[in-house]
Amino acid sequence: MMLKKIIAGLLVLLSVSGVRGQFPEAKTALDKKVESFLKEQAGQWRDMNVPVADGRILYDLVLSNNYRQAVEIGTSTGHSAIWIAWALSKTGGKLITIEIDKKRYLEALRNFRKAGLSAYIDARLGDAHEIVPQLPGPYDFVFCDADKWWYKNYFVAMELKLKSGGCFTAHNTSMRSDEIREFIDYIKKHPGFKTTFDSTSRSGISVSYKK
Repeated sequence: MMLKKIIAGLLVLLSVSGVRGQFPEAKTALDKKVESFLKEQAGQWRDMNVPVADGRILYDLVLSNNYRQAVEIGTSTGHSAIWIAWALSKTGGKLITIEIDKKRYLEALRNFRKAGLSAYIDARLGDAHEIVPQLPGPYDFVFCDADKWWYKNYFVAMELKLKSGGCFTAHNTSMRSDEIREFIDYIKKHPGFKTTFDSTSRSGISVSYKK
């Protein structure tokens, strides 16, 4: 019995240390607030949210490329949006994020307030099939994590609105579905984009840079 408790305790410590390792160095009061919120939420992000490691990938993409005009298709309850907006708070940018489910949308708004990032996020409730084609642009970063059978359509709707050097990222590209394969085939063959896949993401993240 005692051995089981010790093993359980070690597993918890390893889990926490692993989460801590995903976070960038907290230098400002906002950094500390966001990090504190994310650590409190560790292990509780469900309902189609990205894992911590993938959130950090998005954060690094935005920050390293100094992106400022970002769009997220599929907010869920806000985990990925918080990582993206956290990076945008450092580049002087803002995120438009779209969610069709009202319950998830309202929960995301609460999470944005708790993380201290509401000022960097324009959260919109509605059908991305209708909203995305109407977005004016230009943008330099897109993260797509919505209905997989519409990925290609989202890409087509956004490709002309992306700035040169901007990128379109998509989640769950490791899925073996006809819709994902069609999307991947399209972006890999697109002459105006160079596509790579982040090998550190278990779910799969495609990154397509506009030439």
